[in-house]
Amino acid sequence: MENNTSLQQQLLEAGVHFGHLKKKWNPKMLPYIFAEKKGIHIIDLNKTVEGLQETAAALKSIAKSGKKIMFVATKKQAKEIVSDCAKMINMPYVTERWLGGMLTNFNTVRKSVKKMQSIEKLLGDGSIDNLTKKERLTLTRDKDKMEKVLGGIAQISRVPAALFLVDIGHEHIALAEAKRLNITTFGMVDTNSDPNKVDFAIPANDDATKSIAIIVNYIVAAIAEGLAERLAEKDEDDSTSDSDESAEAKAARFEQKNDGGDDRNKRSRGGAAPTKRRVPGPGAGGRKPGGTGGPR
Repeated sequence: MENNTSLQQQLLEAGVHFGHLKKKWNPKMLPYIFAEKKGIHIIDLNKTVEGLQETAAALKSIAKSGKKIMFVATKKQAKEIVSDCAKMINMPYVTERWLGGMLTNFNTVRKSVKKMQSIEKLLGDGSIDNLTKKERLTLTRDKDKMEKVLGGIAQISRVPAALFLVDIGHEHIALAEAKRLNITTFGMVDTNSDPNKVDFAIPANDDATKSIAIIVNYIVAAIAEGLAERLAEKDEDDSTSDSDESAEAKAARFEQKNDGGDDRNKRSRGGAAPTKRRVPGPGAGGRKPGGTGGPR
């Protein structure tokens, strides 16, 4: 309870409770609105804490399973905050223009990413020295343009398992693509948005920099915790398999040693089997009695 109270205090100081003007509200946000003050709706921070904790727990579980979570925030207030936080946990992000079909036409987007990476390789290994000045300038401009839009998703090879949106109204194209592919969606929802459009809604002010920062940092901390637990479990499994392997190796050596000892004991106890001396018979090299073996 104390932790929730402390979290509520931090959210209050960051201005998370400030909504939009009453005339801009979405009626579906009614359960999350605490009051109205001077024509502005005030968000219920109890609901914010509940939504934030549920979202953090779900994203932690997804990260622990090894799946990717994409952060989407193309608003000016959220670009730098989201990109820095996503880089900290090595997750994909989109902070520039959302390309139509980035999820639904992912294979084509991957081709653009590979083209960008090939240009980077060309610029890095010195092959560009063989080109003219104009060609070098064109390649550099193309690379910068693609990196600005696709740089945050360059490291993923498949569609992410979840999307975290800072403003679901502003990122409606990304939200629609995620829904079409049945991707789990999480988002900050202000009083002018429909909270039913996302699977996990966090009622919060999505326009203020401080409000965005405190929500995103809380989410990123939960994801980092999930990644740490996954790494710890992986290390534990590796150490367990190594110890099992060493035990099996010891058992094999012990068994081999015992087998060798038994053979030596058998040889020492029994020795070599005595060979029977062959006694020549009467007709083998001697004279048969009454035969023709004597002098003629």
